[in-house]
Amino acid sequence: MADKAAKEKTDEGTRTFLCVVDESEELAQALRFACRRAVHSNGRVALLYVVGPAEFQHWAAVGDLMREERREEAEEMLQVVASVVQKQTGHTPVIYIREGKITEELITLIDDEDNDISVLVLGAATGPEGPGPLVSDLVGKMAGRLRVPITIVPGSLTDEQIDAIT
Repeated sequence: MADKAAKEKTDEGTRTFLCVVDESEELAQALRFACRRAVHSNGRVALLYVVGPAEFQHWAAVGDLMREERREEAEEMLQVVASVVQKQTGHTPVIYIREGKITEELITLIDDEDNDISVLVLGAATGPEGPGPLVSDLVGKMAGRLRVPITIVPGSLTDEQIDAIT
């Protein structure tokens, strides 16, 4: 699945709801919320998966192999998540895969690369550790840096509760 940087342009005024794809449990709630909002506003969903930067490597070939494996894992996960979006919205999502630090890549995508993105949808963890590092960064230290609103969906919401508020 290739990065769709040269994606089809959406119609003027179409809302694009961006979800960050990761291994978290709360992804399901954020994704459902984004899909429901996209359907009800004639918008679309975009997915971002950020592969962490490569760790210290002694040999370039090993680093390249590790990078390729992480990219393949990202593509596999995005295929699954994209099929969920397709089923829930009837549309294929826009897909982005980046390598680097998640907060930096997210800000670059939204502020510099894709002007069609109109809302960032994140899931908040429900555990005692807090809402998660990305949510904490974006509503704490990074608050106000994005040009789009952030919707934070509690990870404890049921499908029925999400349906009722969207």
